[in-house]
Amino acid sequence: MCPGIREWPEDERPREKMLRKGAASLSDAELLALIIRTGDTATGKSAIDLGRELISLFGSSLRELGSADMAEITAIKGMGMAKAAGVKAAFTLASRFQGRRLENLDRFTSPRQVFDYFHYELRDCRREYFLVLLLDGKNRIIRRVQVSEGSLNQSIVHPREVFCQAVKESAAAVILVHNHPTGDPTPSQEDIAITRRLKEAGEIMGIRVLDHIIIGDGEYLSFVERGVL
Repeated sequence: MCPGIREWPEDERPREKMLRKGAASLSDAELLALIIRTGDTATGKSAIDLGRELISLFGSSLRELGSADMAEITAIKGMGMAKAAGVKAAFTLASRFQGRRLENLDRFTSPRQVFDYFHYELRDCRREYFLVLLLDGKNRIIRRVQVSEGSLNQSIVHPREVFCQAVKESAAAVILVHNHPTGDPTPSQEDIAITRRLKEAGEIMGIRVLDHIIIGDGEYLSFVERGVL
């Protein structure tokens, strides 16, 4: 038989721990265990074991796990279709909630607010993601656009790719956002060069680059606050 979580000391069980200390006290694996609900008798894995395997399989990146398809999730022995469907449903709901936050947010008023919005989405990513926030003439949010995925360089983050959607949406300004998987938001020389190039291109096109914010692990860097932009 699968060693059930019910056999664990009460203070170590995810559900009881959450009820006593709140959901924030649970690890990612424990939260996944509550979604998975049961272990697998055939493999002898508990729900937490399955949660840990999921996290390990996707390099501890919740973003990568959230983007996984059913086949990738069920590749783990013990993760059947029902369990995988529950995981996909939870991440889809979280993604929709994230989208609603942006819909309900009229504008970003500080670099810190941009960091707070994107931190949980980007903090666990193993790759760099470059995003652009499109703003109207009153700095209100039109929408966000993902420009690139992977290591940044000037051939990938080209002004054409950055400003194409801005022109289509009649954006008056943009805020650049990208993450550093290392957790250190210190800009590289490439980051600085890309930002200056985009600012110059924006000036020619009449689209202001208001800031470039690098998301790290629990911290951020604003080019405006640092005086780089």
